[in-house]
Amino acid sequence: MRYELTTTDALRAEVPLLAIAVPKQAGKKLPEPLVRFDAASGGVLGRLFGSGDFTGAKDEAASAYLTGSGPQRVLLVGMGKTDDPARTQVRRAAAVAARRAKAIGSGAVAFWAPAAFRPKLGARDAAQAAAEGLGQGAWQFDELKAPNEDKKPPVTACAVVVEAAERAEAEPGFAVGAAVAEGQALARRLQFLPPNRCTPSFLGDTAREIGQRHGFSVTVLDRAQILAEGMGALLAVSQGSATEPRFITVEYNGGGAAKPVVLVGKGITFDTGGISIKPAAQMEDMKYDMSGAAAVLGAMEAIGRIKPGVNVVGVVPSCDNMPSGTALRPADVVKSHLGKTIEIVNTDAEGRLILADALSYVRRFTPAAVLDAATLTGAAVYVTGHQASPIMGNDEALIEEVRRASERSGERVWPLPMYDEFREQNKSDIADVKNSGGRPAGTITAGWFLREFVDGFPWVHIDVAGTAYTDSDSPHLAKGPAGVPVRTFVEFVLGRSG
Repeated sequence: MRYELTTTDALRAEVPLLAIAVPKQAGKKLPEPLVRFDAASGGVLGRLFGSGDFTGAKDEAASAYLTGSGPQRVLLVGMGKTDDPARTQVRRAAAVAARRAKAIGSGAVAFWAPAAFRPKLGARDAAQAAAEGLGQGAWQFDELKAPNEDKKPPVTACAVVVEAAERAEAEPGFAVGAAVAEGQALARRLQFLPPNRCTPSFLGDTAREIGQRHGFSVTVLDRAQILAEGMGALLAVSQGSATEPRFITVEYNGGGAAKPVVLVGKGITFDTGGISIKPAAQMEDMKYDMSGAAAVLGAMEAIGRIKPGVNVVGVVPSCDNMPSGTALRPADVVKSHLGKTIEIVNTDAEGRLILADALSYVRRFTPAAVLDAATLTGAAVYVTGHQASPIMGNDEALIEEVRRASERSGERVWPLPMYDEFREQNKSDIADVKNSGGRPAGTITAGWFLREFVDGFPWVHIDVAGTAYTDSDSPHLAKGPAGVPVRTFVEFVLGRSG
């Protein structure tokens, strides 16, 4: 995707489609920033407002052809009822615009959120949100399909229009937004690839490619090296599969001698449930069980483009979870990297096992903070649905810092309590801990299991089981992978950047 920030007069922008973000209007009068466009549309815009056919309601869209040498079409996109649009409204409107551009096959789209329509939202934030939204809406995956001459061309160019007086302020925000959009696109591609393509070794190769692009240090451990490292929980999950596990680290040094932020992502490239096998219906969605890993690699791609003044380490434990004669069994006991023993009571509670070894491993980096993301529990959907990701942690200040980052990113999170009573559910009669505390408070007890392997650093866990992908189309997001929480990871890192 090619991204551009332009100060060209929107009415003179020579693009096939110009999208304009419009907040919900109280009356039927054409708002002032659109008056110049009305004449070029032959009065169509004025009639749209006058008739009430377009009001600026959220996700509402209406288009008109223009005359003259500027845009061929103008697309009005509603931001909804708000006194002053925030980043979320601008981002969503830009995504709707890009999805419309994709639907009509325009190939390129320019997006303008006039300053008059966002009097309290600065140009920097508006430009960042616009670039992120355009990338989100324009994304598509068709690389495994046969060529089709009748297929409409993809969107390959996105421009964000700002007033000339705002350019200096907008430029750094736009650069971040474009970088985040590319990182999220990478994450979504990894999520969408089938598990016979996106294997643990493929994730390792992707990490190496990111490292080569941006000068990162990358380490990919194979099965023998994982064994030598003592990662018994990761090896236990992988032992039923013919596919080799990998343990991946990507290191960016932008903060000198400062302690790093560590991002950890669950990389189960396919999850059958193992011996505790899942139902067949919709098992194909279990290719998304590596969404946490995809988010970490996507965030590292964005960080490589932004180059913030902070040290960041991305960590991905990866394998698949298969049933076989050598598979992990309920009642087995395995020894973790930390040294704690784990009784296996459910082989479908496998993501927490590989994360346990990863959380123990990251102690060597003496981290300032550790954030992990995982499609960890189906129970998370019953807690916050598909609208937010539950979070938990061992440090209240860090939890609040992540929550604020999520507000900026538009990827909502919601803190859950970690009372000691929940920890009791994970007690084992035979080992230090068992890998499932049962159905009650399943998201919290899974978080408590992870906490057993956190030693000496502030930590927050983000359960993205309900937000990592969607099984339906919406005006701003295509069915499939969502790339959550790439934006939150990046916002958190930027919040710590000097």
